[in-house]
Amino acid sequence: MGILSILILNKAGGLIYQRDFNEGLKKLSSNDYLVLAGTFHGVHAITSRISPVPGSGGLEVMESEHFRMQCFQTLTGTKFLIFAQPHQPNIDVIVKRVYELYADYVMKNPFYQIEMPIRCEAFDRNLLAYIQPRQ
Repeated sequence: MGILSILILNKAGGLIYQRDFNEGLKKLSSNDYLVLAGTFHGVHAITSRISPVPGSGGLEVMESEHFRMQCFQTLTGTKFLIFAQPHQPNIDVIVKRVYELYADYVMKNPFYQIEMPIRCEAFDRNLLAYIQPRQ
């Protein structure tokens, strides 16, 4: 059991970060990840508009027999997607901790430009340290 992959999308639906944590995953090309991010952004926007629940934030959880996807959208529109094994507990807690790491190591980095790809060694290192013990 464990976390399979993490994606971070900017408010326009562009992929700004992607990392796989399970060596058993089928490798996708960088173009495939970009298409996945754009497609998810569109589906998320549509589901937030057609939801019968007023103020719904769109697609948050998707489960299959092979994986579970959890989405957390910040107030600024940045989306954090975590793909995990189907029965991984506390994914909502994990995604919020990833957001905290993002806030601490990416957003406080004076060299990071908002909405641009994340290239921050401290974020990578701390994210890996947080995710690896869960594998």
